[in-house]
Amino acid sequence: MKKIVLLSDTHSYIDDQILKFIKQADEVWHAGDIGSIEVTDSIKKLKPLRAVYGNIDSASIRSEFPLNNKFTIEKVSVWITHIGGYPYKYDLRVKNELLKNPPQLFISGHSHILKVMFDKKLNLLHMNPGAAGKHGFHTVRTMLRFEINEDKITNLEVIELEQRK
Repeated sequence: MKKIVLLSDTHSYIDDQILKFIKQADEVWHAGDIGSIEVTDSIKKLKPLRAVYGNIDSASIRSEFPLNNKFTIEKVSVWITHIGGYPYKYDLRVKNELLKNPPQLFISGHSHILKVMFDKKLNLLHMNPGAAGKHGFHTVRTMLRFEINEDKITNLEVIELEQRK
């Protein structure tokens, strides 16, 4: 079993609230718009990190992290990308590949809108953790926490970090 913390759109911001949840996880996944390498360095000091770069990320972040991160953990196939859309409105860049070979778990960021949806056509779970950073239009900083055990995704929690003013 693996305990996962999923974040996105930190936009160079990380704080003790985020780090508290990271310390409780087995792995951290970041769905892009990291903002600065200091964010990922502080995560990697605590836990293993799987990440992708987003549209605002610099060349140094793009040289360290891929556009797409595809892997299997336990028995769950995962695809993380920054701009991916969501069920029935997937981004054109990923749509054909999703139709041909859908993962069990498809993760994207970018919208700053927390969304968890099941795609019945493709039999996949889509997650977007919203935005954990302070830059953007979102009013509440959010991330997700869940567990993967064998081929099951369980104990999904929405974590609201704070109301933005």
